[in-house]
Amino acid sequence: MDPRLVSPALLGLLGLLAVATALHCNCTNCEKTGYECETDGACMATTYMMDGKEQHVRICISQDSLVPPGQPIYCLSADGLHNTHCCYQDYCNSIDLKAPVPTREGAGPESASSWGPVELVAVIAGPVFLLCVLLMVAIFLFQYHQRAYGHRQRLDVEDPSCEHLYLAKDKTLQDLIYDMSTSGSGSGLPLFVQRTVARTIVLQEIIGKGRFGEVWRGKWRGGDVAVKIFSSREERSWFREAEIYQTIMLRHENILGFIAADNKDNGTWTQLWLVSDYHELGSLFDYLNRYSVTIEGMIKLALSAASGLAHLHMEILGTQGKPGIAHRDLKSKNILVKKNGMCAIADLGLAVRHESITDTIDIAPNQRVGTKRYMAPEVLDESINMNHFDSFKCADIYALGLVYWEVARRCSTGGIHEDYQLPYYDLVPSDPSIEEMRKVVCDQKLRPNIPNWWQSYESLRVMGKIMRECWFSNGAARLTALRIKKTLSQLSVEEDVKM
Repeated sequence: MDPRLVSPALLGLLGLLAVATALHCNCTNCEKTGYECETDGACMATTYMMDGKEQHVRICISQDSLVPPGQPIYCLSADGLHNTHCCYQDYCNSIDLKAPVPTREGAGPESASSWGPVELVAVIAGPVFLLCVLLMVAIFLFQYHQRAYGHRQRLDVEDPSCEHLYLAKDKTLQDLIYDMSTSGSGSGLPLFVQRTVARTIVLQEIIGKGRFGEVWRGKWRGGDVAVKIFSSREERSWFREAEIYQTIMLRHENILGFIAADNKDNGTWTQLWLVSDYHELGSLFDYLNRYSVTIEGMIKLALSAASGLAHLHMEILGTQGKPGIAHRDLKSKNILVKKNGMCAIADLGLAVRHESITDTIDIAPNQRVGTKRYMAPEVLDESINMNHFDSFKCADIYALGLVYWEVARRCSTGGIHEDYQLPYYDLVPSDPSIEEMRKVVCDQKLRPNIPNWWQSYESLRVMGKIMRECWFSNGAARLTALRIKKTLSQLSVEEDVKM
């Protein structure tokens, strides 16, 4: 059959039948997956001109985006703007399409041949002179500011492959996250959507302050969001946290939901925004200061925190895999409480990632350390093996045990509960030094007190046992987050806790 006689609709149908299995395509913006992606739809290649240069974009298009059937909108070229081609075979979008070049009247060879020597010199020398001036200005500005903008520009680049996506007026944040969090590299919303969301948020009130800057409650399309605004000197922390939150497959119900990152330069100073889900109950530290908890409430808080940490620590192998991540600053102030009484782990600015393929640890490029009160013995005495990823996970487990102690103290049993206190409140000052903590934790080997009366209640007895096994001086002897999660899951079944 002559292919010219086949209708576009039939070609589209034949293409769809050919991709019953996962289709592998080239992907220009998927560095972490080897510039490849998988889809149940089609491979797409687009070429357009930008600043006089051809730009080639290759992405995956999902099946539900191929509308209308036979002639999808996303697969159509636009005269004078871009050439687009969709195909339905593995890596078929590796072709290089020619970008359409708009024609100008009078720009033919006849007009060029009529120019004299003076005109030709002017046409050549003018742009060269202008380029030299711009280059000198750029060098001057670089030397004047002496700021490392390179890493910020990585977050600031608009993604041309997503220019066909639009923010519908009736879209909520939940809709956006559901629709697009797995698009492209699977690491979250496209960057241009993040910027669109961030720049239309209206700040309402300040809800917290820290060494990084401020946290505000903001409004976007009638919904509340949390906006963490970093000071300009914390630029690396802002970038690092945004980078970690956008790790492939990180999204989890017990890890704070990341929405957007944006930087806003008003000419005199730069605002660095990190937008996330808003939880009105605040941090676990605030929550425990205000309320006591029931046995059921204690189990929900403890189990959800372990679930979030287990997902963070877990490595998922595969093309769309996830590296193992260690938090390195786990404490009650960095865990948020959701409306349903469960936890969401937040503040990933100090986190480290483990790349198992190369067996390397991606350590954050800043000088901050974790919170001294929650530092594990091996961190305090500097005996931790920085080249072994499990060492960082073990340090997280030690800190989780301290958080459990804070929660269990506030558990009301028989109408009795204790006042809220920070770990080691009776052994070190309110702002202890590393040396003071090292003397108590490493030299004297002291740990927070676990009351004997906890043995009278099965839930508190189990919590106390978990704490002791989180606090071993030898990090390798401590429980894993997954083991803690399984133990607490069993306890929740025995206590008939509804999660």
